Amino acid sequence: MKKTRTTKLETRSLWERIGAQSYLWLLLIVLYAPILLIIIFSFTQSKVFGNWEGFTFGLYQNLFTGYDATANVQVDPNLYRAILYTIVIAFSSAIISTMLGTLAAIGIYYMRPRGRKTLTFLNSVPMINPDILTGISLFLLFVFLGISRGLGTVIAAHVVFCTPYVVLSVLPRLSKMDPNIYEAALDLGATPFQALRKVMMPELWPGMISGFLLSLTLSIDDFGVTFFTKGSNGLETLSTFIYADARKGGLTPELRPLFSLIFLTILVLLIIMNIRTNRQQQKQK
Repeated sequence: MKKTRTTKLETRSLWERIGAQSYLWLLLIVLYAPILLIIIFSFTQSKVFGNWEGFTFGLYQNLFTGYDATANVQVDPNLYRAILYTIVIAFSSAIISTMLGTLAAIGIYYMRPRGRKTLTFLNSVPMINPDILTGISLFLLFVFLGISRGLGTVIAAHVVFCTPYVVLSVLPRLSKMDPNIYEAALDLGATPFQALRKVMMPELWPGMISGFLLSLTLSIDDFGVTFFTKGSNGLETLSTFIYADARKGGLTPELRPLFSLIFLTILVLLIIMNIRTNRQQQKQK
């Protein structure tokens, strides 16, 4: 009797593992199949996504040269302007957000418990808010203040919604750090700025890098905030360019190799970060 019950439990455990693994693989397929299709069809010259016209690096050549030799036309120059604006906005907002978010996290950490809880809660509100609500709010603010919308307002808007994520990335590093290390540096003769730069920053560096990369990704990916704060002077980022391009009835074929390169770059960065983190953990052990 006991043996039969044990066999039933083992069988049930086996089916539970099979079900869990099947669900996991189904989820991964749903998430990565569209990306895999984009990568596959970036190696064909077809203008229509889904039509395979033979293996070629033509779209990659078009993307880097700006000229489609088969059709004897130039690639849409607005695409390259959108890429340039996207890079400028993403790196500018990520750098500013990292600095502001790190200082804000330090200030929150050294507050009294009640004030720390209040500001931590308030910091989480912008992350929960939908992007469209943040975008409309900032749009109305700029209109109310009479600020003309353009590159500056987009960067400012991206800093607003990226900074809370940096705070969230840095706070766990502060909780692991000795809370008396800053005061000890001051007692040993360091100025507040020296104690911040030479003592605290090295401890917070992994959280700052995580916050920077997260801000960079969020800025590149954002559409709602950018759409409402970019104005009407021709400024486009990749997200707004793709939206306008899709409304014309299709997407520029050169977007396929661009998406593939962005995905592979992010994948390589994540692998490098994971390897580095694992090595640091092994050294600490």
